[in-house]
Amino acid sequence: MYAIFKNGGKQYKVEEGDILLLDKLSLDAKETVEFKEVLAVNAGELKIGAPFLEGAVVTAEVINEGRAKKVVIFKKRRRKDSKVKRGFRRDFTRVRITKIAA
Repeated sequence: MYAIFKNGGKQYKVEEGDILLLDKLSLDAKETVEFKEVLAVNAGELKIGAPFLEGAVVTAEVINEGRAKKVVIFKKRRRKDSKVKRGFRRDFTRVRITKIAA
């Protein structure tokens, strides 16, 4: 059984027990969070919402919050003496999917 849900402008395909990194949710560890914007659920038969499924919920437990490794963006135009170096670190919330209810 898997579900596809939307969070933070992105879509995630998950099964029960999966661990994934979401954009920062500002929650404490061991808290539960419910995602109600479920686009599709496959429990033997695929159910697709228009755009969301009524009554479908994906429940997750927060493991921790953190920051990812630095991503470096380096642009160089050859022979132009033009260089730009930028970078950022993504804040994330690590969650474990505990329940998919259709």
